[in-house]
Amino acid sequence: MHRFGISREMSARVSRKATSWLDTCKISRYMSSLSFATVEAEKICGSQPAEVHNLVQGKWVQSSSWSTLKDPLNGEPFIKVAEVDKSEIKPFVDSLSKCPKHGLHNPFKSPERYLLYGEISTKAGHMLAQPQVSDFFARLIQRVSPKSYQQAMGEVSVTQKFLENFSGDQVRFLARSFAVPGNHLGQQSHGFRWPYGPVTIVTPFNFPLEIPVLQLMGALYMGNKPLLKVDSKVSIVMDQMLRLLHACGLPVEDVDFINSDGKTMNKLLMEAKPRMTLFTGSSKVAEKLAEDLKGQVKLEDAGFDWKILGPDVQQEDYVAWVCDQDAYACSGQKCSAQSILFMHENWSASPLISKLKELAARRKLEDLTIGPVLTVTTEAMLEHVQKLLKIPGSKILFGGEPLENHSIPSIYGAFKPTAVYVPLEEILKENNFELVTKEIFGPFQVITDYKANQLPMVLDALERMHAHLTAAVEVIGSSVNGTTYAGLRARTTGAPQNHWFGPAGDPRGAGIGTPEAIKLVWSCHREIIYDIGPVPNQWKIPAST
Repeated sequence: MHRFGISREMSARVSRKATSWLDTCKISRYMSSLSFATVEAEKICGSQPAEVHNLVQGKWVQSSSWSTLKDPLNGEPFIKVAEVDKSEIKPFVDSLSKCPKHGLHNPFKSPERYLLYGEISTKAGHMLAQPQVSDFFARLIQRVSPKSYQQAMGEVSVTQKFLENFSGDQVRFLARSFAVPGNHLGQQSHGFRWPYGPVTIVTPFNFPLEIPVLQLMGALYMGNKPLLKVDSKVSIVMDQMLRLLHACGLPVEDVDFINSDGKTMNKLLMEAKPRMTLFTGSSKVAEKLAEDLKGQVKLEDAGFDWKILGPDVQQEDYVAWVCDQDAYACSGQKCSAQSILFMHENWSASPLISKLKELAARRKLEDLTIGPVLTVTTEAMLEHVQKLLKIPGSKILFGGEPLENHSIPSIYGAFKPTAVYVPLEEILKENNFELVTKEIFGPFQVITDYKANQLPMVLDALERMHAHLTAAVEVIGSSVNGTTYAGLRARTTGAPQNHWFGPAGDPRGAGIGTPEAIKLVWSCHREIIYDIGPVPNQWKIPAST
């Protein structure tokens, strides 16, 4: 099969132009030095398929059947995944069941493990900072979740910085306690962060390294034993990352790793009864898990994310660039992607839309600045656009068409960066609101405008939305999104390791990245009251009360 007139081998290297400084010879030399790796990202193909295994009770194992993944860029079968079926879940259930409720470590049990994980993070952060290792993971991410090299490397960089942040003593500082004076001599109450014990982590395809590593390590830092399930389409990335962590001292029994379909995983959860499950993904699945697991969940689900441009028109080129990045980087496959843009009428009169159109037109498949959409087909996106165009006053601003001259398999979407204008008055109508605010996990956004006296209508739209993940906004007091950027350089996407990323307004909401996020998601509060006396002299048994 050929794409753009080039061979399959070159198709696997579709993004090489973005990093011409790194020649093939250098890559080969780097690859040979990665002792933990069992694959070479650029050599994965139909004749040399990679294999993804499961990890349980300290051993890498296969399963009775394999599923075969297609290369998102050319449809060639290129990865075999050992998927566990319902009859094979017992070892995973047993492994979780062996972990007590008080965890593998806590402030009173095996505290040296806090130091161990500080060391593991130090070594892993150092290893991931090596150019050959970071390049390996960036290339591997590109193979399974195609995005530009810069976007893939950004994911690796955030993960590496996170590991650096929790090196040395930082893990034990996560378990910092406090004391409050008691009512009498010898009494003090102490608050401790306590693990849940057996836990599970379920993460999506769009960030194959960053999301699972940050949540996995947070779980481990606090003393839990996690079972990790990553979307099988991209699980090869965590297969390799776990091998790196083992090389850095991670005890092989501390983490289990499973590949399965959703029904098998659901059955496993029902039988293993983990004390807490972290789920990142669709709202529909999140709500089912919340019900099935009786609320013992933390969720970071859908994000229909919005941006408001106020009346002051300035730095049009910069604002247009941020809007383009927010809406279309990673082909719009970010839970933080800009889904709707509210422009003040002053911006409507500016060149903003024409600049957005020019920036969107720069994106091309050759460098993966636009690429396959892994969960929404081309037909589904076309259908959504047509439904929106039936709303009075709606129109396509740019895009709205399939990509051309590609070999992306039909099971995936291939769509040009798209923006559809819908009048604000129409958005707020009861029969339109659900349609307009439907999250399309691809290169798509809705754009509207408002007059100065219509700001209350914009706020009404925000209040009615169900997803409260990210926002770029000037009305902080009248909104609730958990990760909100404010000011001229405000964005909706880009979650570095130095700030909280997660929704607000939902007690089940999960965060990621920071000490606050780790403590919230992966530990609970335990109060221990020391009351050692002495008993007052001449104390007598009082009357019953």
